[in-house]
Amino acid sequence: MIARNSSVAEFVLAGLMDQPELQMPLFFLFLGFYVFTVVGNLGLITLIGLNSHLHTPMYFFLFNLSFIDFCYSTVITPKMLMSFVSKKNIISYAGCMTQLFFFLFFVVSESFILSVMAYDRYVAICNPLVYTSSMSPQVCLILLLVVYGMGFVGAMAHTACMVRLTFCANSLIDHYMCDILPLLERSCTSTYVNELVVFIVVGIDIGMPTVTIFISYALILSSIFHIHSTEGRSKAFSTCSSHIIAVSLFFGSGAFMYLKPSSLLPMNQGKVSSLFYTIVVPMLNPLIYSLRNKDVKVALKKTLNKKSFS
Repeated sequence: MIARNSSVAEFVLAGLMDQPELQMPLFFLFLGFYVFTVVGNLGLITLIGLNSHLHTPMYFFLFNLSFIDFCYSTVITPKMLMSFVSKKNIISYAGCMTQLFFFLFFVVSESFILSVMAYDRYVAICNPLVYTSSMSPQVCLILLLVVYGMGFVGAMAHTACMVRLTFCANSLIDHYMCDILPLLERSCTSTYVNELVVFIVVGIDIGMPTVTIFISYALILSSIFHIHSTEGRSKAFSTCSSHIIAVSLFFGSGAFMYLKPSSLLPMNQGKVSSLFYTIVVPMLNPLIYSLRNKDVKVALKKTLNKKSFS
C-alpha cells in the first residue's frame, strides 16, 4: 500500500558499491556469509531444542538470540545480494517500509536480548543460590516479552514517522537496504521530527541495554576477583570476554551509525558500519556464544553420535 503523501511507488537500492569488477566476488562473499549465518543459527536452535540438558534460562535466551539473528539477517541479506547481480535493484514503497519495520524490530530486540543475557550471567555468577527462583520460567517469559515488546515499540515509532514523509522523485537510496538515515535523505519535507525520534528512541534502545550490560559485568567482575580458584576465574573471564566482544561490535556499530549527525558520517562509512550489525554480528554470534561453550560442544557430539548410530 502506498502512503497518500508519498510521491514515489518504488525505490532503487544503490547497493554496497558501484564498482562492476567487484560485484560478483562480493556476491559470492556475502552469499557465503549468509549461508554460514543461516546454518549456524538454525543449527544452534535445533541443537538447543533437541538436548534437554540445554533447556535452561541461559540457552533459552541463546535460542531466541539465534532466532533473532536468523530473522533480521534474512530480512536484509537476500535483497542485498540482488544488488550485486541486477542492474537496477528495485523495491516497492510498501516493501521498503516493511523491510524497515522488521529490520528495526529484530535489531532492537537483539539489543535487549543481549542485555537480558548479561543479567542472566550476573544472577548465575553473583547469586547462584537464588538463580533457580530468580530466573524461573515465568520470569524468563516476562523478560522475553519485554525484549520483543521494546522491539515492536521501537520499530513502530520509526516506521510511523517515516510513512508521514513525502519522498522526492529521485527515488535512489544510497544504501543496500531501507534504513532510516538513507531514507531521510530522500525526503522532500522536514525530517526534524524523524531525527528527534532517532536520537530519543535509538538512545533508549542502545542506552538502556548498554547500562544494564555495564552494571551486570561490573558486578560480575567484582565477584570474579573474589573467586580463589584459578580455573574458575579463567572460565568466568572467558565467558565475559566473548559476550563483551559481541556486544561491542553490535552496540558500537549501531551507535556510530545512528547517534552521529549525518553531516559527520558519509554514507559510504555508514554502509560499512551497517555491515557489522546486519551481516557480521549474526554470523559470528553462533561462534562467540556457543562453539566456545563446553555444554554446546558436548550436546553437538551427542547429537552427531546419535545420528551416526541411527
